Amino acid sequence: MSLRSPLGRVLGLGAARHGVDHWWQQRLSAVALVPLSIWFLVSLLSLPSFDQATVSAWMAHSSTALLLVLFVLAVVWHSRLGVAVVVEDYVHGGLKTLTLVVLTFAHLLLAAAGVLAILRVALRGTP
Repeated sequence: MSLRSPLGRVLGLGAARHGVDHWWQQRLSAVALVPLSIWFLVSLLSLPSFDQATVSAWMAHSSTALLLVLFVLAVVWHSRLGVAVVVEDYVHGGLKTLTLVVLTFAHLLLAAAGVLAILRVALRGTP
């Protein structure tokens, strides 16, 4: 018999003391991706052409570069959360921990490569 109230038991503090953190992070990253995805598609489709000079000039704007970096980081974070759920549900034993570590490093590498690519193009400007 527990002396905790029903509310105290469902506040999201499970045995690991992080409860629904993962769930909230996945939902918040999805909410962040909605306006960023709409901005990305509308902004990209409004370009007159998709040649390197036009796209480089578009990315050279500081607001565009900032939003692209936020978009890449949100996509990678959302992907990492989603893949972690799949691994936690379907991979068992010691392989689960190894898979989660490898996937985390892979997502970190993807995020770093994406941000670096955006910054290199944005800081170089038009050719």
